[in-house]
Amino acid sequence: MACSKDPAENLAKAEWRIREAAAKGAQIISVQELFRSQYFCREERAELFDLAEPVPGPTSESFERLARELKVAIVGSIFERRTAGVYHNTALAIDADGRLLGLYRKMHIPDDPLYFEKYYFTPGDLGFRCFDTRYARIAPLVCWDQWYPEAARLAALAGAQVLIYPTAIGWHPSEKAEHGAAQHDAWRTIQRAHAIANGVYVAAVNRVGYEGPPEHGLEFWGGSFVADPFGVVVAEGDHAAEETLIVECDPRRIEEVRRNWPFLRDRRIDAYGPILNRVTD
Repeated sequence: MACSKDPAENLAKAEWRIREAAAKGAQIISVQELFRSQYFCREERAELFDLAEPVPGPTSESFERLARELKVAIVGSIFERRTAGVYHNTALAIDADGRLLGLYRKMHIPDDPLYFEKYYFTPGDLGFRCFDTRYARIAPLVCWDQWYPEAARLAALAGAQVLIYPTAIGWHPSEKAEHGAAQHDAWRTIQRAHAIANGVYVAAVNRVGYEGPPEHGLEFWGGSFVADPFGVVVAEGDHAAEETLIVECDPRRIEEVRRNWPFLRDRRIDAYGPILNRVTD
C-alpha cells in the first residue's frame, strides 16, 4: 500500500485489500508496518504520539471483525499506546475466528537518518513469539528485526512455519542512484538467508510511495516478496505500484528441504555461548 496522511482512510484501504485477498483465496493476510499513517518516524515531533492507539483499539477491533467474517488469519501492525509515555511498534496476530492470539512488540529498534524510531518506540518485552493460527504456525517480526539471524532462528526453533515481516523500508533519494540497488539486494538477500538457514517460508510486506518533502523524504521501495524454505523467491511485488500477492506455502516443502539440508540437526548448541556477548574480545 501507499499511505495517505489520514489514518481512517488508510484503515479503510487496508480493510478493502484484506477483503480482496480473501476473495482470491488467501488464508493468512499481512499488512505492512505502521500502515495507518505515513511513516512518521522521519522526524521527531511529540504531537505524533497522538497517532498511537491501544489494544483493544480501532485497528485490532476492525481486523478481528474482518477475520471472523472472512475466516482468515490477519497479521496487523499498529503504533501501540501501552500507557502514557510507553509506546511500541506492535504486530497483532488474529486467528480466523476473530480471536486476538497475542501481540509481538518489535524487539530491534533502529535509529538512522529519517528512521528515528528510538524516539517513539520502547523495545519489545515479549520475546520472539509464535502463534498457532487455523492455517499455520506463524511468527510475526517487524522490519528492522529482519536483519537479525537470531530473531529468525529463535522463531524457527519455536516451530514457526512462516516468518512474516511487516516492513517500511525505502531509499533516501540522494542515495538511490549510487547505493539503491545494493541496499535493496541486501534486504532481499538477508531474508532469503533466514529462509534457507531455518527451512521456513519468509514473507516481507513493504509499503510503496514517496513520503515527505522532496529534499528530506523517503521513497519506499515496495518489492514485497515470499521466499520458500530454500530461499527461492516464489512471488515478488512491484517497486512502485500497490499490489496484493497471493502465494501458496506448502508445509510439505519445509519437510522436504530440512530432510536434505538438515541445518537444525547439525547445530553445535554446546559451542554457541559467546553469542550472548555484545562482542568477543
